[in-house]
Amino acid sequence: MTSASSGPGLVDRVLFEAEACGEEAARFAAELIRVPSVNPPGDAYRECAELLGVRLEADGFKTEYIQGPGSDPKRPRINVLGLRRGRRARPALHLNGHLDVVPPGDGWTVDPFGGEISDGWLYGRGAADMKAGLAAAVFAAEAVRRSGVCLHGTLEISGTVDEESGGHAGVAHLAQIGRITSRTTDYVIIPEPFSPTRICIGHRGVLWFRIVARGRIAHGSMPFLGVSAIDAAAEAALGLREALGDLVTELPVVPENARRPTVNVNSISGGQVIEGLGLSADAAGAGQGLPSPCVADECELVVDRRYLLEEGADAVRAQVRDVLSGVEARRPGVRFEVEEVLSVEPTSTADDCRLVQSLNRGIEAVTGQPAELVASPGTYDHKHFQRIGGIGQCVAYGPGELEQAHQPDERCALSDITLATQALALAIVDLLG
Repeated sequence: MTSASSGPGLVDRVLFEAEACGEEAARFAAELIRVPSVNPPGDAYRECAELLGVRLEADGFKTEYIQGPGSDPKRPRINVLGLRRGRRARPALHLNGHLDVVPPGDGWTVDPFGGEISDGWLYGRGAADMKAGLAAAVFAAEAVRRSGVCLHGTLEISGTVDEESGGHAGVAHLAQIGRITSRTTDYVIIPEPFSPTRICIGHRGVLWFRIVARGRIAHGSMPFLGVSAIDAAAEAALGLREALGDLVTELPVVPENARRPTVNVNSISGGQVIEGLGLSADAAGAGQGLPSPCVADECELVVDRRYLLEEGADAVRAQVRDVLSGVEARRPGVRFEVEEVLSVEPTSTADDCRLVQSLNRGIEAVTGQPAELVASPGTYDHKHFQRIGGIGQCVAYGPGELEQAHQPDERCALSDITLATQALALAIVDLLG
């Protein structure tokens, strides 16, 4: 790897320091995992932010804590930022990772918050998504410092909250108040788990809808006298899937099946709640607590529609309306109410921009091969940096496998942490050194 700001001797020195820092990064990631910053509900954000802040201060960063909006005073949404200025304010590189993790769920064979390191792996909730990545970013910066490099520009690292629920109290808030925007920042790297050989340049869009089907109640023995909202909702769900078509995006979304639009019925509820069914039935099968025999007159779907850069949100909205109108036409007495609960537009960073090319040089120097450019099937905080902050050069790059996210026995290879630490350190030097 060579550029105007780095030569072979400097590269070797940075790689040497970053390799040593990779081991420290794994241990620090284990410390972060042991703080159960679970979202929802938003536990231990302050403790996790302060743990990161202490580490940043030890590495020469000036730290700042900013509370994001939140309705629970017992669970403040605390974000931490560390700033290390070089000779000039610009260019400025921001490394961002989210502090929150999803609930552990069932199926674990290790303590989800134990931060266990064993047989070349780091285990725990957040090992891949994304406390290992955050630790790699911190120690990449430390490796640059230990290498004796005097940066010309500004380096900033942040740990932010609520990414798993949209990032509105985290990156979105920091961008909205002007703390991280194109006026202050030139480049952003988010160390999400796409592996040390991949650069993620964007993500698909998403629209979430709450769809309520309304029918007409009738006696269950004469369903032909009513209009079943459940039947209508089921037809609508199938219709939304059939309407997806065969479009394939040019954005390099992974895995392969995610290059097409997708729809997921996130939840469905309708009819009457059955309480105690099967618990109090007598020997003759005469159950206690059975619902009254009625045709369901209401059914609710929550639909997660992922769409492509080539589609556009308005086209998806029109498609949903067309599907529901078709069901209403075929089923007299049915009507639908639609509420849009989430909208995130697709994002994409140009693959020939300075940030992508610089990071690619670092990856090639570390792994011996050019980076694979990919895009994410789901959204992450790239959307806020680009859409609210106006920062055009933003990518995701970090250790771990995307498929490990939100899984039981979540893990990240220690070798991935070291490789990502090295590549990030070289990118820091190339962009700011």
